Amino acid sequence: MSWREVWESHGGRIAGVSFGVILGLIYLISGFWDMLFFALVVFIGYTLGKRKDDHAQSPMVRWQELVEWLSGRWRPFK
Repeated sequence: MSWREVWESHGGRIAGVSFGVILGLIYLISGFWDMLFFALVVFIGYTLGKRKDDHAQSPMVRWQELVEWLSGRWRPFK
């Protein structure tokens, strides 16, 4: 499998993890709790990249679903 095929099939995940690693390394220069934050940042980057790969045609944030979920969630407080 060539790098081009890998990039085409997993490009979002690669970019997400790379972005997470870069941000994590910037933040990491300090200790254990920072390492946990680093892992969280890498996980978020991977998750967003995977979502981009899986839903290439649909938007990253489904605003309508988010608004419906929030309005249903906050309805009891009105």
